[in-house]
Amino acid sequence: MMPGLPYNTTMETPATFFLVGIPGLQSSHLWLAISLKPMYRFLCVLAAVDIVMASSVVPKMVSIFSSGDSFISFSACFTQMYFVHAATAVETGLLLAMAFDCYVAICKPLRYKRILTPQVMLGMIVAIIIRAVIFVTPLSWMVSHLPFCGSTVVLHSYCEHTAVAKLACADPMPSFLYSLIGSSIIVGSDVVFIAVSYNLILQAVFGLSSKNTQLKALSTCGSHMGVMALFYLPGMASIYVAWLGKSIVPLHTQVLLADLYLVIPPTLNPIIYGLRTKQIRERIWSMLLYCLFYHSNVGS
Repeated sequence: MMPGLPYNTTMETPATFFLVGIPGLQSSHLWLAISLKPMYRFLCVLAAVDIVMASSVVPKMVSIFSSGDSFISFSACFTQMYFVHAATAVETGLLLAMAFDCYVAICKPLRYKRILTPQVMLGMIVAIIIRAVIFVTPLSWMVSHLPFCGSTVVLHSYCEHTAVAKLACADPMPSFLYSLIGSSIIVGSDVVFIAVSYNLILQAVFGLSSKNTQLKALSTCGSHMGVMALFYLPGMASIYVAWLGKSIVPLHTQVLLADLYLVIPPTLNPIIYGLRTKQIRERIWSMLLYCLFYHSNVGS
């Protein structure tokens, strides 16, 4: 407000404000965004993958369970199949990249910024996506080009490739073998490298003299280990249980396990990583205490 001018109390407040960012560096905003801490970039991509994974199946599941709308077009079915399997392939690669991030942060902290440069992180993410596309594209092509001349009833909650391929009039075994071998190689190699990373991390952590430093280092990667358990254990169980067949494992158990594998990790991942943030922990704790004492007071 200019000095000497009276303040106008009837002046309307603006509806919006415009944030410039960093004045004079607007052309560099994209690179400034990319230069954020690597782990948070991985978390951003992980969140995006979880959204894709959940959005590919949950709306149709809700439609099936709530209103009985079980029909899905041929193209929509194979689009759903492609995105579900691509998202799972990308997620396992991201977990490996995050394990490498933990390894560098704990074992080589002084070289962290020199090793995990924005270019390296971007290259890792692009390589993970390309690997997923290379794996999923032939699988989707093999299944979509099978002849379907009989039943169109898919015994599943979403277009899982094994359930769809079983409806084909031709032998679906090539696609089954491709899926099993390909997923075993991708997941198996990722798990091996993750195990190597955490072996080196634990050696470095337990070599520290301070117990407090050990606990902080373990806390840094504890949430990541929880997310890995949520992703790999149900996923591997779902794959191999499906191969055992319904004569050994009931069909409804197989389908329920596959559904939970796609729904539970995207739901719990934000909670697991969020609880590592002090402000979020304190807020949740205060809300729980409030709910506990409020209901106890109302009951009394």
